[in-house]
Amino acid sequence: MTTEPTRPAPRDVVFVDGVRTPFGKARPDGLYANTRADDLAVKTVRELLRRHPELPPERIDEVAIAATTQQGDQGLTLGRSVAVLAGLPKTVPGYAIDRMCAGALTAVTTTASGILAGMQDVALAGGVEHMGHHPMGFDADPNPRFLTERLVADDALNMGVTAENLHDRYPHLTKERADAYAVASQAKYAQAVADGNVTPDLVPVAVRSEQGWGLATADELARPGTTVEGIKNLKTPFRPGGRVTAGNASPLTDGATMSLLASGDVADELGLDAKMRLVSFAFAGVDPEIMGFGPVPATEKALAKADLTIDDIGLFEINEAFAVQVLAFLDHFKIADDDPRVNPYGGAIAIGHPLASSGVRLMTQLARQFSQHPEVRYGITTMCVGLGMGGTVIWENPHHADYSGHTR
Repeated sequence: MTTEPTRPAPRDVVFVDGVRTPFGKARPDGLYANTRADDLAVKTVRELLRRHPELPPERIDEVAIAATTQQGDQGLTLGRSVAVLAGLPKTVPGYAIDRMCAGALTAVTTTASGILAGMQDVALAGGVEHMGHHPMGFDADPNPRFLTERLVADDALNMGVTAENLHDRYPHLTKERADAYAVASQAKYAQAVADGNVTPDLVPVAVRSEQGWGLATADELARPGTTVEGIKNLKTPFRPGGRVTAGNASPLTDGATMSLLASGDVADELGLDAKMRLVSFAFAGVDPEIMGFGPVPATEKALAKADLTIDDIGLFEINEAFAVQVLAFLDHFKIADDDPRVNPYGGAIAIGHPLASSGVRLMTQLARQFSQHPEVRYGITTMCVGLGMGGTVIWENPHHADYSGHTR
């Protein structure tokens, strides 16, 4: 007689902490022009370990690090190489992951799945993108069948053009609305910095330039004081007379993020405080030529899995790859452009969007907002993804009176 193997019961997955480097301009004179991508990721790992001395490093079961362009200093199986460079025990494994802009978000959901199933207890998950060293699409070789067999539209592989296509598909999402949203993002980010809601999540990075060594302690890309009048006549690089400009889109960015995840019971055991509990997640595909619409079906799937509705969500962290992409999401769910629940600290238009690392930046900001808003039970982190996808994670606030997860 054979005995059936015992299957572990599903467990809570909690977001213990998240950090990021300051985000820099992806230019020859940017913050990180002379800094390696993998060293940026190393800084975030070391900072999480410094902040959590109660975590024995040998208890980390996995290190998952995303990058969109996996070559050079962003290659060599980042999860493992960064773990070694950061001084983790050699017994800690790691791997690299790619889902373009949702790379770090996918690193979180993938490692969280292992924790949920009882195969892991503690994981580090994040992403890095040095767009100054590795421009988006550099050395890519899309299969010609994409176009010859008309699998995608001619312009589906250009993210800026897909944003223009969203404007075409939904003409009421005007350039004026996009510009106004972008200006508000800049203002909200400036206020968040002034209120002390940004700096605590940043890891200072030693940087070298022609002037010598310095220390990067703040984001480099924000444009405080931006006005609608000041950006309304900017060039439209993706289409003559278009609507997408540098003023209402995220800039090219260098930066890294990292999160610490654990099962609820192990967090209790080790004395790790949970900042959020994972409720559900989902990914969905859309026509690649309207890539920016991806967060809509992904969010609908995640809500259905959690048996929630959009009205249950009290905070939204939506990646601002392009203003029109956020507006399409808000319009679909009948949320006002200026709803205070949406990106309270501003978003990627002001902060920057280092592709594969942005997902954890959204989570880190949501976690801080949860601590300030115990009346909010559920929040969302969501983003569009190249080649026509979206990804959404729903989180629960441990500060809420009806929190259903572990408490210490």
